[in-house]
Amino acid sequence: MARIKKGDQVIVIAGKDKGKVGRVLEVRPADDRVIVEGVQRVTKHTKVGQSAQGARTGGIETVEAPIHVSNVMIYDADAKGKRTRVGFRVEEGTRPNGAKRTVRVRYAKKSGEDL
Repeated sequence: MARIKKGDQVIVIAGKDKGKVGRVLEVRPADDRVIVEGVQRVTKHTKVGQSAQGARTGGIETVEAPIHVSNVMIYDADAKGKRTRVGFRVEEGTRPNGAKRTVRVRYAKKSGEDL
């Protein structure tokens, strides 16, 4: 189970954007990287072309680049706006047909709240 998932609010703990808070847009587990909204913004030059409607596309645009997963931590608003580690708890549950099952739940270690 992943410690950081798409949609989580994270804080950057290292690099040029240290201290910034943003939402995870994409997780790339193959290369241990995440794309965070508003963090690691780079300028990208795209070739000028035409779309089907005849509008011109291209130019210089600013996009978010991937950042290594070790440089971000979960942002916990309940713990006075601090970063927190992620823990896993095993809970017993029942399915609609009455069968029992175990579920792993992510929680913030500082506040104890479920993520």
